Amino acid sequence: MRIIIQRVSEASVTINQIKVAEINQGLLVLLGIEDADTDDDIKWLSNKITNLRIFGDENDVMNLSVKDVDGDIILVSQFTLHAATKKGNRPSYIKASKPDIAVPLYEKFIVQLEQDLGKKIQTGQFGADMKVALLNDGPVTIFIDSKNKE
Repeated sequence: MRIIIQRVSEASVTINQIKVAEINQGLLVLLGIEDADTDDDIKWLSNKITNLRIFGDENDVMNLSVKDVDGDIILVSQFTLHAATKKGNRPSYIKASKPDIAVPLYEKFIVQLEQDLGKKIQTGQFGADMKVALLNDGPVTIFIDSKNKE
């Protein structure tokens, strides 16, 4: 699994001109799923997301997690995170899981994130053409791959 975490002052997801998710302070998380992903990847990444200390404390030092600041999360599925760009100029998405594998993992990820955060999260819609808007705070943008735990 690959994720992009963006610390936001606000974010929203719109589908067919209808806003389906909207938050203020928190995280916008883009999630890419591949066939090799497991429940262990879900648990590890969810724990990382909810405990990552990327919010400012009273001294404006990034020392607080989204849980510490009572922030919210929007999770958006994004197969393009597994784009292969080594050959040519047209990305290949062969590593990205097809819906029959990805949807159950995406749904498990939602449940795990809500459990770890201690409240409901908001989401986009798997496979939909989504318009994602955000005001990146910082900017703070972090890439994490569960297969490369650095």
